[in-house]
Formats: sequence, C-alpha cells, structure tokens
Amino acid sequence: MPIRKKTVRDIDVSGKRVFVRCDFNVPLENGKISDDRRIRESLPTIRYLLENNARVILASHLGRPKGYDSKLSLKPVAVRLSELLNREVPLAPDCIGEEVEELVAKLEPGGALLLENLRFHEEEEANDPQFAMLLSKLADIYVNDAFGTAHRAHASTEGIGHFLPAVAGFLMEKEIEFLGGALENPKRPFLAVLGGAKVKDKIKVIENLLGKVDRMLIGGGMMFTFYKAIGLEIGKSLLDEANLDFAKRILKEHGEKIILPSDVVVAKEISETAETHVVDKEQIPSEEIGGDIGPKSRDEFASHIHSAGTVIWNGPMGVFEIEKFSEGTRAIAEAMASCGGVTIVGGGDTAAAVEKFGLAEKMTHVSTGGGASLEFLEGKLLPGVAILQDA
Repeated sequence: MPIRKKTVRDIDVSGKRVFVRCDFNVPLENGKISDDRRIRESLPTIRYLLENNARVILASHLGRPKGYDSKLSLKPVAVRLSELLNREVPLAPDCIGEEVEELVAKLEPGGALLLENLRFHEEEEANDPQFAMLLSKLADIYVNDAFGTAHRAHASTEGIGHFLPAVAGFLMEKEIEFLGGALENPKRPFLAVLGGAKVKDKIKVIENLLGKVDRMLIGGGMMFTFYKAIGLEIGKSLLDEANLDFAKRILKEHGEKIILPSDVVVAKEISETAETHVVDKEQIPSEEIGGDIGPKSRDEFASHIHSAGTVIWNGPMGVFEIEKFSEGTRAIAEAMASCGGVTIVGGGDTAAAVEKFGLAEKMTHVSTGGGASLEFLEGKLLPGVAILQDA
C-alpha cells in the first residue's frame, strides 16, 4: 500500500504556532555555507506557512556537536534564510527555555524564528520525552519536512509527534511520493542501478528491490564481490568477503534480472596520477585494482536506462571523486538526464555526483536523504514518517 500522510495543506495553520523540523544540516567552509540546496528545498513549505499567516518556528540540527559549539551554530543558516525569504529570520539563543518561549510569544502571524542547533542538547538524539515535551510547548502543530533525518527516532523527528498533531511538509510529501510511488506502482520497465563500495550496505535494498524491478544494474566497488561469486579473478579490487555467499545466492535466484559490467577501468592504485587502462571483466590483472566500470558497460547500462519507464539509482559506479575513475558515474547521470521515464536519485554520494556533473535539475527527483532514502528503499517504515497523521 502506498504511504499517504496528511500535509500542511490538510490543516488550518492561520494564526497557529507551527514547529517545522527542517534539514538545515548544510556543509560549512570557514563558517560560510558552501551548498545551500537543503535550505532551498525547505522554502516551499516555509513560504506556504508564512503566506497562510502561521507563526513559524524553524528547527534543525547541524553537524555532530558534543554540547554547545559556536562553530556549529545555525547563524549562517539564519542569514541565508533571511536572504532567500527576503525578510528577517532571527536566530533564537537556544531551542528550549524561557527566553525562547518569550520570543515565540512575540511572533506575529506571518513571522518566522529559527531555533538554535537542536543537537547542542544530547537529549535530542536520545529522543528524551521530557525534551520532546519542552519543544512541543512552543507550538500548536508539528510539521516534519526533514526527510534526511526521518530514519532517526530523535526528539524533534519522532518524540515531539506524541505531543502535537503531526503532518508532512511539501519536501517530505515529495520524497514519500516519488520513492514510495516508484516502489508501489512504477512505470515499467522498472530499473534499479546500484553502486557504492560494499555489498553489506546494500543487502536489504537488493533484497527488497529484486522482487519489484525488471532489471538491476550493479556497478561500483560492490561489483567485484559479484565477480568473485561467479568465479572471476578480481586482482586487488575491493572484496566484501563476508557477503560472498549472499552474492552467490542472489545470482542463483535472480541471475536473469542482474546485469554486471562487462569491462572495468583498472590501475595499479586508485589515485589522481594512476595510469589506467580498460580490461574485460574476465581479464582483471592479479596485481591491479578496479576503480570504475568500462566504456562498453557504460553504453550497455545507458541503453537499459534509456528504455526504462522508472529508474532508481543509488551509489556511484566508481571512485567518482577522482577524475580518471568518474566516467562511469557521469555516464549513468547523463543517461538518466536524457531518459524519458521517471528518474529518481537516492541521496548521499549519488546526489553529490549528480550535482557535481550539473545534472540534478534534469532528474525527476533527487532525494535529500542518504541514509533515509536507503532505508526507505529497504522497505522500512521510517520513524519520522510513521509518527505523521495518515491522510
């Protein structure tokens, strides 16, 4: 059954204090935001609430502080939000307490306030009920728009929903709609492209998706464990020894659905200065290491993608951070950009790669959650989604 949750559209927010859990966990370089995509993704929900006269209380974590840490203050986020919304969004000195309650009490309808980093309090990650209750005291309604943290049961993502009516923001709605829709009712042929380093990180995704997809293309570091499972020499390439039997079993049960790369880019070492060459998958030299899928595989994978009705991609095809091993990942991104079907990019490294190649705008949906999108694709109900009211 598809997941259907109430959203901000389904409730009256006028004059109400609305606590919005956003994902403002943005990368900072020398105190400046180097990529504001996560802030921009939250704007539709925030603008909707402001336009409908809500009193908006924004909350997020940033980084992994151990207690208060001025370097991880949300001040740069408040500055960027003020610019993007064209109105001042002040930063509260904390996220709970009397001073914060007074600032919220002064909020006019159509006004916004950003709370300081939730993780300055260890009770946030512990999902402490008392802390969740203190957060809930600030508001009348809870909105979760932070899909990227929905797989964690924290005070601001799950606990607070026990004290307030809880609904989804538009970003959360979009994530559930695209990821859930692809799994429940995909346009066919339905294709999964999986990469990344280790089989162990993708076992549950592979198991869940194999029952749903028409084809699964496997690249990245984990392809070598599958090569080993069919008896090929993999040289010094990455091997996930502990999951070799899993790879053998999956190939035996679903071999007709799984497509492995036919050629590989190899080198003596994975580095910027490495001398690379291309070999067929049966000919990986014993002293060399595989770092990317080869040109023949890129063409084969691209042709599968071009004829797909739905493609879900999670995990790079090679060590894309290094130019010499980035062509496979780039080829998948380009094939998806020109595919006429629904194209969904799972978050994390894959989203970063698509951004790097300037192709994010060409995808149907780029997920904002790395771990969350993986767990969603595993078929898990995420705690931050489960707590929201059903539509």
